[in-house]
Amino acid sequence: MLRKSLMTGAAIAILATTAQAETIAVPEYPETYSQDVVETIFGEEVADPFRWLEDDVRNNPEVANWVERQNSVSGAYLEQMPANAWFKGKMGELLNFERFGTPTRAGEHYFYSYNSGLMNQSQYFVRDGLDGEGRLLLDPNEWSDDDATALAGTAPSSSGKYLAYAIQDGGSDWRTIRFLDVASGEAVSDEINWAKFTGMQWVGDEGILYSRFPEPEEGQDFQARNFNQAVYFHRIGADQSEDQLVYSTPDRPALGHVGLTTDDGRFAIILSREGTEAKQEVHVVDLAKRDEMGWKPRTLVGGLDHEWNPIESVDGTLYFMTNQGAPKYRIVSIDMDAPTLEWKTVIAESDMPISGASIVGGNLVVEYLKDASSQAVIFDLQGTRKSDIALNGIGSAGGFGGSPSNSETFYSFTSFNRPSTIYRLDLDTNETRIFAQPELTFDPDNYGVEQVFYPSKDGTKIPMFIVKRKDVTGPAPTLLYGYGGFDISLTPGFSSSRMAWMEAGGVFALANIRGGGEYGKEWHDGGRRANKQNTFDDFIAAGEYLKANGVTSEDGLAIQGGSNGGLLVGAVVNQRPDLVNAANAAVGVMDMLRFDRWTAGRYWVDDYGYPDREEDWKVLRAYSPLHNIRSGEEYPAMLVTTADTDDRVVPGHSFKYTAALQAADVGEQPQIIRIETRAGHGSGKPIDKIIEEYGDILSFLAFHTGLAVPSE
Repeated sequence: MLRKSLMTGAAIAILATTAQAETIAVPEYPETYSQDVVETIFGEEVADPFRWLEDDVRNNPEVANWVERQNSVSGAYLEQMPANAWFKGKMGELLNFERFGTPTRAGEHYFYSYNSGLMNQSQYFVRDGLDGEGRLLLDPNEWSDDDATALAGTAPSSSGKYLAYAIQDGGSDWRTIRFLDVASGEAVSDEINWAKFTGMQWVGDEGILYSRFPEPEEGQDFQARNFNQAVYFHRIGADQSEDQLVYSTPDRPALGHVGLTTDDGRFAIILSREGTEAKQEVHVVDLAKRDEMGWKPRTLVGGLDHEWNPIESVDGTLYFMTNQGAPKYRIVSIDMDAPTLEWKTVIAESDMPISGASIVGGNLVVEYLKDASSQAVIFDLQGTRKSDIALNGIGSAGGFGGSPSNSETFYSFTSFNRPSTIYRLDLDTNETRIFAQPELTFDPDNYGVEQVFYPSKDGTKIPMFIVKRKDVTGPAPTLLYGYGGFDISLTPGFSSSRMAWMEAGGVFALANIRGGGEYGKEWHDGGRRANKQNTFDDFIAAGEYLKANGVTSEDGLAIQGGSNGGLLVGAVVNQRPDLVNAANAAVGVMDMLRFDRWTAGRYWVDDYGYPDREEDWKVLRAYSPLHNIRSGEEYPAMLVTTADTDDRVVPGHSFKYTAALQAADVGEQPQIIRIETRAGHGSGKPIDKIIEEYGDILSFLAFHTGLAVPSE
């Protein structure tokens, strides 16, 4: 038996903070048995004593029992956190305001999501005309007893006659697609199963393109690796067994495919990629010739060399956003009716990376990132700059969808201290008006948002946002968040949990470390594969900056990250346990030697490398959180969080990592795990579960950094 007990006889470890008088005993961990599993990999013996914890909870009673016992321990401990009830109450207050999604127009219908405040799942409405009365179409709160069945995507047909919508159950990545008749609100009997990583793209009102995988073997739906994705066409009124295969590559099973359609109904575009890196092949189907040619595609871009994101089609010309010859992206066009296909640059690369583009009313709306904050510019279709869209300071803008034949677009703007406001913009008149604005329970002007640039280990300047109440003037417990992977940019946005932390008097910091997409391809490449250590160095340097510059106190730094960010937290705690005082590693990738064996993990080799290749394996072995726990070091208080139904980063990662922490000699701070049920990787989680989970997380981090919440 491998086991770590922190309570021996009368010698009970007691934790206390200078800001809180309460004392709480560190829990005794449940017993976790170990196996004699040792493999020799590239000449090194690697032990894996907790491999049995990789099994699916639903299929292995021993794993289920382990989860129950761990939750019993962590639940009892977290209930004792002095600020637990305060944080849950504060989050309830902060979430209790009306929230609207950015509208989608189809015909004369406007479709949007709506939440009155504390609904577990947002509802879905339609308006007939912009100023029409909202009519409820879908209420996911009625779909399950625990409200863990969520609306995971919507797509109105071209005229707005039908609505396709995706259902997510228990947080899984699998989707069930169903349909509604919009006029009557009645369900259409069609149902599509085993869809995953898919869009729902309409061909007129006729049917949709969607992506699916073969049905997995029984009991393997949450663990089997995802291969042989294919694009199908489903015609309204037909059974799924009659769906037409549009595109597949059985000779290249690792390729994933998604089908898109242009607003004018002229083209279907098939994008194919092998991993998470944005390198795609592009095939085009001329839908005007479907009667004679069927779904036969024309290759537009072969080879997985660059990113090609379709924007739209206008008069037979396709517009794309690409990083071919432009690490920060450019916009190009190609006339599909010309005798010879030729790419033309419409908008050249600039010093700000392009993060998105759309064509609205004969205009190109181009979104840029300037030091991780949104900018938006309007061009004509020849690339001449017309005007800038005025945004409300440092923040994130999103949306800008619409049609080349209509000048109307909607967009949202949010920042750390401001929930999303939805705007309607008419590009013909340049008139902007508010479509929906939340009424808040706090004053955004009471919070300051600052951006600093600090040096990493190699001298690279890294941007970091620092947000706090303006009356917080001295060092204060600080929550530092990071991600650093998969070309994903972290931009300013509202979070009730972060706001609750700041309402309590804490500081929130977000570091835009390498591996993300904040500065284009070079920034991403600087934090992946053999350069992954830069990501950890950047995050460590952020913590050092916060302490050296009096933002936080010497014993007041908490770090947090999820998924790839959970890996970040695990690696940084291993490398600099002295820097961190409390940590939350959420749904993290913790076993870097076996991550590619489950579900979507095999896609991640683009960012991490291949565990079966010696050169990559040595890099992975050097930082894998599971394999680099430093027994004999004093570790910070660690709360690992995951869900038993996570089929993106399977919970075995967190299970094995926690078992290894509890078995090691890492000092007297708690090393516990909180395991949610029917919550998956995070999307679709009910509001009540979010409040409960983050109340536990924030109170844990507060207790171990000395953050004392205001007395009521």
